[in-house]
Amino acid sequence: MKMRRIQLERGQRLTEDLLQRSGGIDAGIETVAADIIADVRARGDKALHDYTERFDGAKLEDLRVSNEELSTLFDKADTALVQALSNCADRIRDFHERQVQQSWYATPRKGVLVGQQVTPIQRVGIYVPGGRADYPSTVLMNVIPAVVAGVPEIAVVVPPDTEGSIVTSTLLACRIAGVDEIYKVGGAQAIAALAYGTESISAVDKITGPGNAYVAAAKKLVQGTVGIDMIAGPSEVLVLADKTANPRYVAIDLMAQAEHDPLAACYLVTTDASLADKVELELDELLRQSKRADITRESLENHGVVLLCEAMDDAVAASNFIAPEHLEVLTHDPHALLGDITNAGAIFLGPWTPESIGDYSAGPNHTLPTQGTARFSSPLRVDDFVKSSSVLSYSADALMAEADDVTAVADIEGLWAHAEAVRLRVADINEDMSNEQ
Repeated sequence: MKMRRIQLERGQRLTEDLLQRSGGIDAGIETVAADIIADVRARGDKALHDYTERFDGAKLEDLRVSNEELSTLFDKADTALVQALSNCADRIRDFHERQVQQSWYATPRKGVLVGQQVTPIQRVGIYVPGGRADYPSTVLMNVIPAVVAGVPEIAVVVPPDTEGSIVTSTLLACRIAGVDEIYKVGGAQAIAALAYGTESISAVDKITGPGNAYVAAAKKLVQGTVGIDMIAGPSEVLVLADKTANPRYVAIDLMAQAEHDPLAACYLVTTDASLADKVELELDELLRQSKRADITRESLENHGVVLLCEAMDDAVAASNFIAPEHLEVLTHDPHALLGDITNAGAIFLGPWTPESIGDYSAGPNHTLPTQGTARFSSPLRVDDFVKSSSVLSYSADALMAEADDVTAVADIEGLWAHAEAVRLRVADINEDMSNEQ
């Protein structure tokens, strides 16, 4: 198993030309998504039924998962799975409860009240991949922070299988996370329904959750009509390693991302060329055991990169340039490097912290910025499900104290009414004071 290698000289900066990172949404996919969105806006539920039959092979009577389907879930569910999902949900909830912001108010000057009022978004739609796939962790990671934020209405959309059903584990995760408004619809059509509403699905204020390229394109197109979390690209991992790293751990952690998608990007950034050789040997052996070997191999061969650096500070600089979704630090003293890491969606320190633990159990959100957007974006969090309003209240004396500042700036900007709104009030205050005397 050979991955593409890049050798950086001491102090040499990594560039996009060297990296050859693929990205962006294909224009043809965006055109198809736009057509689907327009059709759903025009035909509503009828379009959703037609697309579900066309793309998912399911002919549905009702789009919404019935109470009967939900009420029998736990009767037929594997108890070990229920316990595992519940345990993960508890840890995710605990982490996100620590993120909650409170409204605050202050009186910085006499007669002045200012503050910030934090309000939950009223209605949120969450996209969960489905069909043949099974991603209960996506449910937990998106629903729980919304619930913690206090969002009163949460709607989940999931593509059904050919029988018109949603896999039990996904439904279980919905119930455990605290949502029972679930619809059997996926793809760009589901995003359109959430953004604009249909007869069965009420429009939402924000959409979160990952999906395929058509889902990503649809989210891009409806952004502005509704809020979105991010336009996610293929999954990616970067392993930052020195000679002390276990090559088998490095190999399996690269594979853990590669098995997601043939387009997944996997980077090994190391100061030790012999480690890279050992990792490639381990990949050969582990690929023979993988049930998703074809997908994994295609990802590693086409989008796998070994970046060889002369020193660790160069390796860290290269990692910061790539700004990976997942960053694993497998070095002699990983915690010592934490302060130098500026761009990463999630940072996994040490040999006993594989990316897998973050996907499911640790608590931090696994919905992360991809394709270098960790330079300016953050993981999904409680803040994504609230909005804040500034609060201001002035007494007459406080307005008088700041009137000259306001009118001076307003006059410079040529905004007469802005200044006059203050001058009129100041005149009335002065008149009242004169009458009182």
